[in-house]
Amino acid sequence: MNRIRIVEGVEGAREAAGVVVVIDVLRAFTTAAYAFAAGIAEIELVTTVEEAFASHGFRMGEVGGRLIPGFDHNNSPSQLIGRQLAGRAILRTGSGTRCVVAAGKADEVWLGSLVVASATARALAGRDEVTLVASGRPHEGEEDLACAELIKGLLQGTHVSEETVISAVRNSRAALKHGSNDADLPLEDVNCAANIDAFEFAMKTGRVNGRVIARQFSARSAR
Repeated sequence: MNRIRIVEGVEGAREAAGVVVVIDVLRAFTTAAYAFAAGIAEIELVTTVEEAFASHGFRMGEVGGRLIPGFDHNNSPSQLIGRQLAGRAILRTGSGTRCVVAAGKADEVWLGSLVVASATARALAGRDEVTLVASGRPHEGEEDLACAELIKGLLQGTHVSEETVISAVRNSRAALKHGSNDADLPLEDVNCAANIDAFEFAMKTGRVNGRVIARQFSARSAR
């Protein structure tokens, strides 16, 4: 495979066609992966708080990085560790979920983050063309670009330094917002986000009655 594009933000997502991976490392699609690992069966992705309240399930997300009043959880992956959840969730965030919903020209939309990087690449092996969307750009998103380069390398069979990727996450503008005494932006979230290949599943979305629903996708290695 050699036709892999990296585009940025909502505008890039809006124009992306074919197979699309929307990447949000800090933190939406790291949080989504940890929610699946905690037992959630499906996650509905929405763009507004109002849409989230109009649907039923475990509501997760943020506005400006902060817990939304009335939601069950903020956008913290680390605070999902050890939780026992079930059923469905709804996720609303400032970048990732907006880009997924905006990708209306895509035939397939996958959720990307470092914790599912290799699983995502395995799921897309052999595809003729893939577009990777760095959702946090242009205002932030250095970590999303680093993840995009890693997935691109995995798809093309070229080496990308994991140390460089992890450094990009830890030194990103988004990471620097996290603090040890911040319940909404805990430092441990950065560690979770930088945990490359923490999970062996990918995350694929589909549209069901006009709603965008993500589910786990098993993508076992051929090795």
